[in-house]
Amino acid sequence: MDLALAGHVALVTGASRGIGKGIASALAREGCKLVICARGEAALDEAAAALRESGAEVCTIVADVTEPAAAAHIVDAAVAAYGQLNVLVNNVGGNNRTPFPEQSDQEWDEVIAANLLSGVRLTRAAVPHLAAAGGGSVVFISSIWGRETGGSPVYVSTKAAAIGLASSLARELAPQNIRVNSVAPGSIRFPGGSWDRRVREDPDGMADFIAREIPGGRFGTVEEVADVVAFLASPRASWVNGACIPVDGCQSRSLI
Repeated sequence: MDLALAGHVALVTGASRGIGKGIASALAREGCKLVICARGEAALDEAAAALRESGAEVCTIVADVTEPAAAAHIVDAAVAAYGQLNVLVNNVGGNNRTPFPEQSDQEWDEVIAANLLSGVRLTRAAVPHLAAAGGGSVVFISSIWGRETGGSPVYVSTKAAAIGLASSLARELAPQNIRVNSVAPGSIRFPGGSWDRRVREDPDGMADFIAREIPGGRFGTVEEVADVVAFLASPRASWVNGACIPVDGCQSRSLI
């Protein structure tokens, strides 16, 4: 299926590795012009080089999206590079596994900034440009643990908030032809990721985890998440708005 994304400008945060990098690759295959950002310059340049080798047009921005001033800078740079903005993927996220009674306010603030406020600020900065382009798509990368209990309290709280934010924004921005959805990945394995580390450290334990928790019988892949995001970003998903799409091999148990 042609997703009708050729020539669209897509901004993907946290795109130097993992799911964000995969999303950028999927959008590039559909003909998007890319703006990718991350904190680490070396990894970002490596990701951009791989995308360019595949024929993609890519602009890189080294930035920490948890910094309040970063959002406007990133969006302005994207528009300056290509003259418009059609797609925003809020992919940056984080976690803190300190036991809840020991977590400080600062530790909560750091995860809130990564999982929620970065998306708030970037979307707020992007809306005028999406509207000027005649509309567009915003996708928040949440988690199945934003739909039900399963992760740490700060992770569950902030990922649930991101789903709620996306749904609420969808209703507010629909008159401007701006769609807002979220994607809830389950356990996704990729090189350098936490599940990959756990498999290498405890293969038997992870095999038990899969047998117990994932009816699909394996970890998900970055590409499986990225393909869903590309569809949601595209005009082919024109009547999908305010939705949260799990990509989890039936791992989650939520009824909604």
